[in-house]
Amino acid sequence: MAIALDGSGLTIEKLVRIARHGEKVEIPGHAIAAIKKCRAMLEKKLDAHEIMYGVNTGIGEFSEVVLDDDQIQDFQKYLIYNHAAGIGDPAPIEYVRGAMTGRINVLAHGNSGCRTEIPVTLVEMLNRGVTPFVCQKGSVGASGDLAPMSQIALLLLGEGEAYYKEELLDGKTAMDRAGIPIPGLMARDGLATINGSNLLTAMSAIMLYDTERWFRQAEIAAAMSLEALMANMKPYSPQLHKIRGFKGAQRTAAAILKCVAGGDLAEGRQKVKVQDAYSMRSTPQVIGAAHDALEYARSQVEIELNGVGDNPVFFPDEDMQLSGANFQGSPVSLPMDMISAAVTMVSVMSERRMNRLNHPALNVGLPAFLTKGAGMMSGLMLSQYTADMQIVEQRILSVPASIQSIPAAADQEDFVSMGMNTAIKNFQIFDNACGVLGIELMAAAQALDFRDYKFGRGVTKAKEVIRRHVDFLDIDRPLYPDHTAMQVLVRSCEILEEVEKEIGSLRPEE
Repeated sequence: MAIALDGSGLTIEKLVRIARHGEKVEIPGHAIAAIKKCRAMLEKKLDAHEIMYGVNTGIGEFSEVVLDDDQIQDFQKYLIYNHAAGIGDPAPIEYVRGAMTGRINVLAHGNSGCRTEIPVTLVEMLNRGVTPFVCQKGSVGASGDLAPMSQIALLLLGEGEAYYKEELLDGKTAMDRAGIPIPGLMARDGLATINGSNLLTAMSAIMLYDTERWFRQAEIAAAMSLEALMANMKPYSPQLHKIRGFKGAQRTAAAILKCVAGGDLAEGRQKVKVQDAYSMRSTPQVIGAAHDALEYARSQVEIELNGVGDNPVFFPDEDMQLSGANFQGSPVSLPMDMISAAVTMVSVMSERRMNRLNHPALNVGLPAFLTKGAGMMSGLMLSQYTADMQIVEQRILSVPASIQSIPAAADQEDFVSMGMNTAIKNFQIFDNACGVLGIELMAAAQALDFRDYKFGRGVTKAKEVIRRHVDFLDIDRPLYPDHTAMQVLVRSCEILEEVEKEIGSLRPEE
């Protein structure tokens, strides 16, 4: 069954199903009726020569310039032309499909004034696999993602470029091959297609989906390292976290206990210290805080996915149109900047545990750098270098973009969200995070191979999966294939899926 886009109920998970997995979409009849009702109001106001921003006026600094009847339709075409001003490499197809999904959901409210042909054509493009070529860079995250969304809108004119059946074609050829009529752009249609922060929001939704799964893998990695380091597990007791009250910490402590359950450490058969270092005993508070930050970011992104991000906004029941700033990306960019910091923070703690696994003074009797041939062999010494390099890059990229506004449009647009910068850098941070966590997982598996006691069922399964991809380091070998294989493994979530098959979901509600 197709996913209904009617302005409500679009979750991050649904967006990922559409954007990444190609699930079909539809606009329900009541949403089509709302779009038609709003369009009728707009046309009535046009006939009455009522001044409406971006319909019969210019935009930005030219908002006071009133267009005559002959200029109104051509204005939409030239608006798209001059705003299709991005640069560089194309955004991945799933980002663009996500942006189209979000824009359809905005238009489905019936507050944007466009013709029904516009969202209906975008639906057909999604369902038939026509994805516009969109330069990822160019948006400042206010007045919407104007540059990238304009490259989507070019297809509505039969122009631009698009991917169809894994081939990059000119826009009209792609639409013709898919059997999609070109709707053209009439009054308001162009601005209604582009005037929202839909690409940065779609990217943020995809980022949050992947990050939540990465946090669960960070819990598995922590459990493996704790087993290898013979940690005192009392700091993971549910009573301790319940009495403080943070939901994320309770969730993480429970997940890690679930991973070590059934092993000698969890059942008190190993001698442990009275109190361990912070990187071993405060993991619930750290990953838990990241979970809590993600829940807030999720709420903001899903509000944006289901809200009316447009300008002007039309209210047919009140026969009214209001010009404002519902395109401003700050409600998404600010919490997503927090996610930058959260992922980096969890990565830093992962590297600190990996350091303890390597360090002969800290690793509770494991071989120095996890090698049997210390001196002749260096073991995983250089793995830490690689993790550290990625950590530093993450820290640099974690500087908030939401405070970096540069005024544009002759100071008419004098504060912008820079949310696209946030979205882009978050994926760079995430790429490094998969590398850092992969190295901890590899080191933990190596360390566990030196231990001869029973591990928890979740930890045992995780180690088993890792050994399918990376062999025990018996003697030194080039490690770059192992590092890269582990990074790919983390991105694939195979470890997470296999562990959860073995012990059940690490989510608290499942």
